[in-house]
Amino acid sequence: NAMLPLVKAITADLASLARQVIERRQRLAQLTRGRPSQTADVYSEELAQIQQELDKDTDQLRAYIRELEELGVEPKSGPEGLVDFPALVDGTTVLLCWQYGEKQIAYWHRIDEGFANRRPLGAAELPSLQ
Repeated sequence: NAMLPLVKAITADLASLARQVIERRQRLAQLTRGRPSQTADVYSEELAQIQQELDKDTDQLRAYIRELEELGVEPKSGPEGLVDFPALVDGTTVLLCWQYGEKQIAYWHRIDEGFANRRPLGAAELPSLQ
């Protein structure tokens, strides 16, 4: 929880940009569907510009992901702002699970499980956190 303010800031930027990129990629795919790739018309330059902006934003998403990974955090879903914090609990590695908008880290799940299987930190099957 001590590093959560920094993780929140990065995750907020990551989630917002990820949603924007997904929406723009979908719109671009609709605009170019059935269109020959080498078409030279008034829209070609605009479509190329949109693609360049998407590529730049994709690079920025990768930078956010690297920043989180350097903090020891595992980003799981950019648009939802979902991240895991690997933790060693009584010799067992578990993932402390947090989603953007939650006030603190309050859930966990086993490594072979995901968000759907997360449980509250006080759940009986979690070894004691020391």
